[in-house]
Amino acid sequence: MMDQKWLQTYREEIETFSGKIRDFQEGKIDRKDYKGCSGGMGSYAQRDAAKHMLRLRLPAGRLTLERLKFLADTVEKYQVRRLKLTTCETVQLHDLAAEQVPAIMEEAAACGILCRGGGGDNPRNVMCSPLSGVQEGEAFDPSPYAAAVTDYLLSVCREIHMPRKLKIAFSNGADDSVHSAFRDMGFRAQADGTFSLRIAGGLGAMGHRMGVLVDEAVQPGEVLYYVKAMVDTFCRHGNYENRAKARTRFMQDTLGPEGLKEAFLKNVESAKAEGGLELPRLEALADVCGGEETLEHPRAIRQKQPGMYTVKYHPVGGLLPVEKPARLYAAIKDLCNAECRVGPDETLYIVNLPAAGAEKVLALTEDGAKTEFEYSVACIGATVCQQGVRDSQGLLRAAVSAVREAGIPDGALPRIRISGCPSSCAAHQAGTIGFQGGVRLEDKKPQPAFRLFLGGGDALDEARFGEAGAVILEKDIPALLVELGRAAAAQGQSWAQWSETHREDLNAIVAKYA
Repeated sequence: MMDQKWLQTYREEIETFSGKIRDFQEGKIDRKDYKGCSGGMGSYAQRDAAKHMLRLRLPAGRLTLERLKFLADTVEKYQVRRLKLTTCETVQLHDLAAEQVPAIMEEAAACGILCRGGGGDNPRNVMCSPLSGVQEGEAFDPSPYAAAVTDYLLSVCREIHMPRKLKIAFSNGADDSVHSAFRDMGFRAQADGTFSLRIAGGLGAMGHRMGVLVDEAVQPGEVLYYVKAMVDTFCRHGNYENRAKARTRFMQDTLGPEGLKEAFLKNVESAKAEGGLELPRLEALADVCGGEETLEHPRAIRQKQPGMYTVKYHPVGGLLPVEKPARLYAAIKDLCNAECRVGPDETLYIVNLPAAGAEKVLALTEDGAKTEFEYSVACIGATVCQQGVRDSQGLLRAAVSAVREAGIPDGALPRIRISGCPSSCAAHQAGTIGFQGGVRLEDKKPQPAFRLFLGGGDALDEARFGEAGAVILEKDIPALLVELGRAAAAQGQSWAQWSETHREDLNAIVAKYA
């Protein structure tokens, strides 16, 4: 939590922003100028300029009981009609009226939700493996360090002017769904109690890069020095002239990987020499109570704490039903250290549940994904996002409906990732099957279409980018997926098995739609 001076300045910024959003609604400033000031406050106008989005920054994706209650109360008070879980482990409130946005910002601060830096050229939400602290096989729980980095970045965000945004992720060493292998900064917990660190990775329309390994033994107490060094390196060597190339990954091109590593490590040494950023040893956020009863269910994950479980809940498309926060809060509010975590795959994880509590939560979340395919990821799409090109949510709904109707067995299709424009909000390059919104000319007329990516992956130690391929008409994609699923099912194989052993058949099916 930030100190009182910082919070007072933040409240003053909210007051200033209230005037800006009012001016935008009255037509006194245009969309571009408004976006320039609203992004830094975590809000954007939607495609319908009368409606607005607000991004609730949740360090490490933690939707604690206090924050969950705030979300439930906000939905009721302001009659919020759309909630979106995001791939950066935040919650977005959509379709808000202009006057609601600053009011919700102010109220959110009381429970530690600070929207500052939620968009624009700022350090974004610091991510962390969603099962940190409870996952079997993790090296250690890095979430306290993610929280410390959040506090540090927020404390300096007004003092720095970076070329563009900065995304930082912490992996617990058992899972890399947060994509630490290709973030601007990716810390990975190791069994010896240190972090390995990769920098300057990323996704986007202008190309994607794996991060450069710069240190294999970062002491946890020194992580802030490395973060400061990354900010300094980005500000010194980032591209301030061309926004399309103003991300850290392009420093690999201008400096070369070795040159970038050298420049970064020099800044680390300078930061350490300056001092003042050491962290004490940070322990787990809270002790977790134990339980004695056992539970078996496909969505119940056994925690490393005996008798405790996590329930995973994936609302299709990451669209969280607005009544769900209140119902979840009522179900877990009396349980020892229970809370929700927003995962980077748009899944909500409800952690620290005894068997009886997990059964209640499982019953409350039966409306979520039923198969591996239904765990697919999609951005909010062009019907809402002003930058969007294609309706990614509409495509996912159509695909899920077609796959269900065709009776494709679970496992015959993988999760897919759908980005509605050349940006990578759904990380389509990392998907086993990914789609990037665009157009295709048919009879010299542009038609809604998506470029297909095949073969990506984000498993621990196996991160890879998919190969860009054919551009498929949007209307044909559900049929393509059904045909692919049927082909795998006909062989009695999972998608992973079939796509590996029947590559020619896969390519032939795709070619029919290209």
